[in-house]
Amino acid sequence: MTKEEKVLKIIERLKPVYPDAKIALDFENPFQLLIATILAAQSTDVGVNQATPELFKHYPTPEAMAKASREDLDQYITKVNFHWNKTKLIKDASLMIVDKFGGKVPENMEDLDSLPGVARKTANVVLTCAFNKPVGIIIDTHMIRMSQRLGLSDAKDPVKIEKDLMEIVPKEHWKDFPLMLILHGRHFCTARPHTCENCPLGDICPDMVKK
Repeated sequence: MTKEEKVLKIIERLKPVYPDAKIALDFENPFQLLIATILAAQSTDVGVNQATPELFKHYPTPEAMAKASREDLDQYITKVNFHWNKTKLIKDASLMIVDKFGGKVPENMEDLDSLPGVARKTANVVLTCAFNKPVGIIIDTHMIRMSQRLGLSDAKDPVKIEKDLMEIVPKEHWKDFPLMLILHGRHFCTARPHTCENCPLGDICPDMVKK
């Protein structure tokens, strides 16, 4: 089975299991998703989702967040890992959105990638999930593990893994493929010891075949 054929099998198997796959971060607009994704770096989505409602209640726009002091922002995200450093990132990103992009979150990779605290993964999340414009494939820790485990890429660098996947995943599935695999890696095929019994990918997973 080629990698391209395996990808199609994975999509076919996971679609019924995760028919409405979406990102775990709560958001109502592109700005909220951008800020939530910056906060989620090295933190849990659950912790970020607990912090952002009050943060966005007080600072709902890039203009409002840009004007806030780091101390004011920090009081709402104290349970997020590295929260003090992230106050600078979200404030500076908001300032740049206001000053350079007219108060609107950019809708292209180059401009998003230029924002403080934003790298390709964050930009892919925003473009894919907020704008429905997947120009790449979201690669997080779950996708790194799942791509390697399923034999889709032997790379360790997220950018190289994304490049490998973009060559074998049909473009029309650049959105749903990572979202389904992330959910599968989060809830079923975890990094911790787990049972592979009843896994829909069992017979096409090298790890399972070895067993």
